[in-house]
Amino acid sequence: MPDPIRYAQQYRETHLAELMAFLRIPSISAQPKHQEDVQKAAQWLADAMQKVGLENVKVIKTEGHPLLYADWLHAGKNAPTVLVYGHYDVQPAEPFDLWATPPFEPTIRDDYLYARGSSDDKGQAYIHVKAVESYLRSDGRLPVNVKFIVEGEEESGGESLSAFIPKNKKLLKADVALISDTAIVSPDQPAIVYGLRGMAYMLLDVTGPGRDLHSGSFGGGVNNPLNVLGHIIAKLKDEQGHILIPGFYDDVRPLTAEERDLISQFHPDEEAWLKETGAPQAWGEPAYTLVERLGARPTLDVNGIIGGYTGPGAKTVLPATVHAKISMRLVPDQEPMAIARSFTRYVQQLAPPSVKIKVQTLNTAVASVTDWKIPAMQAAASAYEQVFGQKPVYTREGGSIPVVSEFKQHLGLETVLMGFGLAGDQIHAPNERFYIPNFFRGVETAVHFLAEYGK
Repeated sequence: MPDPIRYAQQYRETHLAELMAFLRIPSISAQPKHQEDVQKAAQWLADAMQKVGLENVKVIKTEGHPLLYADWLHAGKNAPTVLVYGHYDVQPAEPFDLWATPPFEPTIRDDYLYARGSSDDKGQAYIHVKAVESYLRSDGRLPVNVKFIVEGEEESGGESLSAFIPKNKKLLKADVALISDTAIVSPDQPAIVYGLRGMAYMLLDVTGPGRDLHSGSFGGGVNNPLNVLGHIIAKLKDEQGHILIPGFYDDVRPLTAEERDLISQFHPDEEAWLKETGAPQAWGEPAYTLVERLGARPTLDVNGIIGGYTGPGAKTVLPATVHAKISMRLVPDQEPMAIARSFTRYVQQLAPPSVKIKVQTLNTAVASVTDWKIPAMQAAASAYEQVFGQKPVYTREGGSIPVVSEFKQHLGLETVLMGFGLAGDQIHAPNERFYIPNFFRGVETAVHFLAEYGK
């Protein structure tokens, strides 16, 4: 057994206790009242990095929340450099009454650690700090050069890191990026996410009369903005999930036979998946499998409709203005701003002259795909197999991690997404949790990755 693995196993309980201390800090980046807590979490992690032997540890001030940088660069000029990314901020914990135990009082139940941020992403990010410690405290050195960049705004936009990356290319120069912020298939079946969807997030405003009107006095003579919004939404996609915006699919990169075969090796338990969702049955484009629809096909979804009277009882009103928030998940070669422009043109064409339409682009992210045959991906696959006893399957994740495309665009880096979460971790929801055995196995997997990639 390699010394770093022996060390990681010997100090498991210490590492877990440290993680629990980290989780007690309510570093909610989206809520101004927690600004000091976010600062506290950054400093806590900086201190932890310094203790394990990382060097040049810096808490970097930004216009928003701090960034955190650290490195260890003594493996030699010919050794590759790994840029490890993570985030120390967390989602808001509301509604508090749905938590079985307080969100910032870490609690262990049935091998799960319950706390906000346990899986997303404090627990997964801290794995790599402990992997570095395991090497430096046992072997005294790492087989590769390592850099860390950790942000405190991932859950609230990530603007500070987005501004930092293109201005600090030399500081962040590396051969590959490594992120643990994704899920595996099951506690014993690892998975490598090699692709992420992008996004265009839109806000649609429909305005009719200058004020709310009585539906009895004015109904039939004034076009109701809510009715108009319903008609527009109904024309955005058909009942099988095909999106009707002209040109929407023009730049979609087709799935090759090889890639479809690769994805098909990912076998989610559809019955368990449906139980997790609470939906009566799966749905989507019939020409694609469930796994393909969840990660490799573009989507359009209405995320919220605002307008009219929704209180108790009846109020017969024609609302003056209504709103809809609509997200489109995008796949490689779909350019988010081009999609946003196509969406805007189409909606404007659908709108009748009896209302005014305003369309805003609230957020965008570029899709990304990493070549699963590169050495770093093969090192990750080998590391998983050595620890979990199972070869990983490869899949695409339906969500977005914008920094992956930013690493590619500004630093020319491919990213290995080597996650340890589970689909049932309830991230962004009450009772978020992290499977403790996979926290421990995560540290060992990260140790093996550094060894394999160093070869």
